[in-house]
Amino acid sequence: MKTMPVQKIALTALFVTLTVIGAFIQIPTAWVSFTLQILFVFLAGALLGPKYGALSQIVYVVLGLAGFHVFTKGGGIGYVFQPSFGFLLGYIPGAFIVGKILEKKKAAVPRIILACVAALAAIYAVGLPYMAWVLNGYMGRNLSFGTILKSGCLIFLPWDALKIAATAILARILIPVLRRSGC
Repeated sequence: MKTMPVQKIALTALFVTLTVIGAFIQIPTAWVSFTLQILFVFLAGALLGPKYGALSQIVYVVLGLAGFHVFTKGGGIGYVFQPSFGFLLGYIPGAFIVGKILEKKKAAVPRIILACVAALAAIYAVGLPYMAWVLNGYMGRNLSFGTILKSGCLIFLPWDALKIAATAILARILIPVLRRSGC
């Protein structure tokens, strides 16, 4: 059985914690609050790689489902009926995708941006259908695809672009540092 290196365990725990913190750093607007979770999802994949980046998000989701108040609106198994829960599930493949695209490659800004855009597409690919299912199937709201797309995706895209830019800057600096240290 292969053991996890201590550095990877510590960094994985760090990104679980940062994702939790990101849920509570909120930028309120007239319609919704924007959080920093996706920034930490991107960075988890970029800095930890696909396996440990995804693991950090699995642990985050499991902690929330176990009842710890780590999600924006709380925690517990009932959170699966929140319209936003699908996006949380999307964090797992999102971190994996960023890590896979950047794995063993030069940490060039265009590659980092590409990795984040691909991850964001995966997060929305999981989150939007889940949101539609909760809102229309479970809550019986009968919202159109356009309404769900607008309220679950389009409104967030400018903020997501800023998070991608921040990830590109931070990852460009931190990836070489971590690789030199053997992480």
